[in-house]
Amino acid sequence: MKKLFLLILITFSANLFAQQPTPWWLSLEQGKQQFRNGDFGGALMSFEDARRSRRAMYEQMERDFIQLLSVNEVRRIGDSLERVERYSIERRYTAATAALNELYYRFPNERFNNSASTALAAFDKLKNYPEAEFWIGEVYRIEGEFTLALTQYRRALGMREVFEDPGFAVTLQYSIAGVLRTRQEYTEMERTYLAIISENSTNRAGSLNVSTSFARSAMTRTLTEYGITRFMELYRYNNGTVERAHRLLGNYYVVQGRAAAEEQLMFAFLIQNTIIIEEVRRRQYNFTFTTLEALALEIERSPLLLSYIEEVEYYKTIYYFAASLYRNAKMPVARSLWTFLASQPQAGQWHSRAVSQLRNPRPEQIVELP
Repeated sequence: MKKLFLLILITFSANLFAQQPTPWWLSLEQGKQQFRNGDFGGALMSFEDARRSRRAMYEQMERDFIQLLSVNEVRRIGDSLERVERYSIERRYTAATAALNELYYRFPNERFNNSASTALAAFDKLKNYPEAEFWIGEVYRIEGEFTLALTQYRRALGMREVFEDPGFAVTLQYSIAGVLRTRQEYTEMERTYLAIISENSTNRAGSLNVSTSFARSAMTRTLTEYGITRFMELYRYNNGTVERAHRLLGNYYVVQGRAAAEEQLMFAFLIQNTIIIEEVRRRQYNFTFTTLEALALEIERSPLLLSYIEEVEYYKTIYYFAASLYRNAKMPVARSLWTFLASQPQAGQWHSRAVSQLRNPRPEQIVELP
């Protein structure tokens, strides 16, 4: 009899557990795993479940808080959030108190300015789930539905107020730019890359302030008059957030034959080499930059740096940087960069193209993009 009772209890507990809805954050993680495994249909369902579950949870919290605010005594309190919260705790309105605790977890208290109505309005923001919107967009993108993907990315970007990671905005902007490039909407793509650079290039502690035209002019003058080595001795800029925007925008300007390519690729080149030098110094605290050739030897000794230069198209960046300098009539600096590439056979096609340029310098061919 005891065994039968235990079996019934276990079965009942298992069924009760199975009936519990999957938390929205867990549905999102399950969807990511399905996405990585190539189960895009299952991933889409999981992401939509995550979005739906989160909305349902915060809608319930909103109702719980409204119920508290509807109590006659609370209505007489007025809009004081502090007094409303105290009443909720003292009278054991546990659901409303839990809703407020969740609100305080998601937003800083000062955001509400001690206003119960402002707190109530914040629940509407929390119903949004930008991460789920983004991943739904990723499914659409991988399936070639670029218009739907773009809509999802932009929808997620419009939910900035509930981003758990402020850097998520940049991820979305890069995703938007990538789809715009695929759709051949180059003007909007350019604007998106410029927005990434503008929004993320403020002065950083221990780094270069590139927010002024004076600083950029000084860098260009140093590069032109004293060459690459002096330029790298004087300047460091480790803003990896904007490296890709500078690089891809610079590449786009090069094939368009635009003079602006030089500045964009100068920053991409500087960021890449700053990050490389910092990594070398992490292993060799007394390392000092001397030449690109010496730095290349350090890169070859580090699997991490070899992976990094592949990720950021290091040799391509240098080649196109040289091409932009040549087009802007700065041949000595361009030649020094091509000479460096010509000494690096591991650079592949960029080695070969640099050798060709040294033999017969010429501007990169302008490409008429569709």
